[in-house]
Amino acid sequence: MQTNVEKIFSFIDQEATYIEEQESAPYLEGIVYALELWLENKKAPDLVNPKKEEIRKAIQLAILKGMSKSTQANHQMTPDAIGLLLSYFVKEMNKEKKELSFLDPALGTGNLLFTLMNVIPNTSHAFGVEIDELLIQLAAQVGELLEQDIQLFRQDAIRPLMIDPVDIVVSDLPVGYYPDEEASKEYFLHSKKEMPYAHHLFMEQAMKHVKPGGYLYFLVPATIFESKQAPQLHKFIKENGWIQAVIQLPDSIFKNKAQEKSLLILQKKSEDLKAPREVLLAKVPSMTNREAMELFFKKIDIWQEENNR
Repeated sequence: MQTNVEKIFSFIDQEATYIEEQESAPYLEGIVYALELWLENKKAPDLVNPKKEEIRKAIQLAILKGMSKSTQANHQMTPDAIGLLLSYFVKEMNKEKKELSFLDPALGTGNLLFTLMNVIPNTSHAFGVEIDELLIQLAAQVGELLEQDIQLFRQDAIRPLMIDPVDIVVSDLPVGYYPDEEASKEYFLHSKKEMPYAHHLFMEQAMKHVKPGGYLYFLVPATIFESKQAPQLHKFIKENGWIQAVIQLPDSIFKNKAQEKSLLILQKKSEDLKAPREVLLAKVPSMTNREAMELFFKKIDIWQEENNR
């Protein structure tokens, strides 16, 4: 007997493959067609009490299949293991808050943000920004199927955003040079010697849109503090926030060394708060090693207790 995840994936895959073969359209566009049929109640998978996470995971599997056929660099998805690890930190560090608002300025299909919204019960609403038309269309459909309160903006996130400050910013940042000099010259992290890094500009923009005392959770290149533009980034963070943690993610998650990432956790400065006593520097062990993961989480608990004294 098929599970709900299998039923949803089979339904999407069948419809997407039909569009791909009959209309010579990309598989990802076929997914949009399948989800449209579902949302309009024209055709839908036969499900038994589906959970939000089952819907998200099944759609993610279909999107991953579509992305494996796509050659576009921006068509990539944050792995589930990273999303769930990140949601642990968000939950642990924001226990006191009854409601949390979110922003992802590099939304993609929304998989990372929806992972958090599905597992964090006190999510009130969220905002997502994405420039790619196909990706934001998929994100909108997934959000609707998951019945999540999210408002989407299709634009370049480095341009001015009409979004009020939120409690939490979370993002798997796009990495590379940002080519629009006109848009970047207003930024502190604009570089006069070479094109600025897009991931640096996204961090500065995010800092503007988080409340004082709010947290920012970024997936960044593992070598972020080793680049030529790193001193300027250090200066920006020192003036505007505090580094709470730098957590190296397992090598096994990434295809090669150049793609390795870390989780960088920042907090925006607030007059009511103090800088952390100690920055958490850690490496996530293999996520299949249960004992090592238990020790890792124990280390985090001790760090939090020390900082909360």
